[in-house]
Amino acid sequence: MAFLGCGYLGTTYAVCFAELGYDVVGMDVNAEKVAKLAAGDLPIHEPGLEALLRRNLDSGRLRFTTSYEDIAEFADVHFICVGTPQRPDSDAADLSQVETCVTDLAPHLRRKALILGKSTVPVGTAEWVETLVQRHAPPEAGVEVAWSPEFLQEGFAVEDVLRPNRVVFGVKSDWARDMLYAVHKGVFELAAVEDREVPVVVGDFATAELVKVAANAFLATKISFINAMADLCEATGGDVTLLARAIGYDDRIGPKFLRAGVGFGGGCLPKDIRAFVARAEELGVGDSLRFLHEVDRVNARRRTKVVQMVAEMCGRTSGPNGPDLSGLRVAILGVTFKANSDDVRDSPALSVARKLMRAGAVVTAYDPEGMIPAKNVVPDAAYAKSVNEALAGADLVCVLTAWEEFRHADPAALAELVSHRRIIDGTNSVDPTLWTGAGWTYRGMGRPSI
Repeated sequence: MAFLGCGYLGTTYAVCFAELGYDVVGMDVNAEKVAKLAAGDLPIHEPGLEALLRRNLDSGRLRFTTSYEDIAEFADVHFICVGTPQRPDSDAADLSQVETCVTDLAPHLRRKALILGKSTVPVGTAEWVETLVQRHAPPEAGVEVAWSPEFLQEGFAVEDVLRPNRVVFGVKSDWARDMLYAVHKGVFELAAVEDREVPVVVGDFATAELVKVAANAFLATKISFINAMADLCEATGGDVTLLARAIGYDDRIGPKFLRAGVGFGGGCLPKDIRAFVARAEELGVGDSLRFLHEVDRVNARRRTKVVQMVAEMCGRTSGPNGPDLSGLRVAILGVTFKANSDDVRDSPALSVARKLMRAGAVVTAYDPEGMIPAKNVVPDAAYAKSVNEALAGADLVCVLTAWEEFRHADPAALAELVSHRRIIDGTNSVDPTLWTGAGWTYRGMGRPSI
């Protein structure tokens, strides 16, 4: 197997499939990244992955290269794992990396092989990739295309590869279907040993492409829904955490993704729902996904909401350009878009930090894993080496990522460090009773002020 693109997706899959016993090559055009991975240096934070990387490098099942010729000769299956970011001039997905890796690989294929898409793409991409292959690969090689979307959750990605809750195959031939079953043989065997089943959905290209973006759109809608309910709870004195628990007991709804807070971020949900809408408009069915515009708007408003809460708690007035937070010292706990990750792409926490600084606040941030990437994105903030350092002299504390370190922090000890005992729990993850018991004024998202 060859995995084209050694970012978060490709690296995780390459390492985990080597762990399942396959011979794997990871390929990337970035020679520096390839050198680091070949040396056992994982450039991302993902729990458990670095140990697997080093073990499989040592076993000889895993290696990395920058050569298309190398992987064309080596692999029977080529996984497309490159990025599909939002275009700079529109909401649509940029497929240039997909096009480049397919057109650079295809001319070197000399025997029958499967090009297997993993990247999240607009519906219709697999058909387009098939035309690229027909144009650039030697006809006698008989190269085929299939699509099998990924469902990785950052922080749980190793488990998601080794023990997926389902796999989806988009194929056009029995040969491609049989190859996909062979690709996942190790996954199925592990499930059998552990007395589990892995559901398999076999269908066409379009359905396989739609599965990932449809799932992300649904999850984004669920998050924005509970955040909209948080606004109603604040207006009426309700408690959104109790509301979420009550509706989550309904098995038609379920409790997951019903935690109100600063909203979703990261490299998938925001850009995927925008690209989904853009593609629907291209296909003439944009009205059917128009609700996703409001999902996106609700999410964006959560970040402004935190700034408004800061002004209210500190008695600062608002003018035509928003609140004046001049000189206010704000400690931000958490800069990654979620816990157990170092990913700061479209991070709500960093968005809040920027807004606070534009309003005049002095921001000091701390995160267990995201400090280096955060400094590259928001260099004007101050960055502390610990929770204690971040809180020293703070007028207010904002918890914006739900790390366990923050949930288990001692509010009584931290109270001695700050200038004023005020906390905004932007993740609804800390215990308000403990914090108020230590003399803090607490505000959660969609919860009564304490």
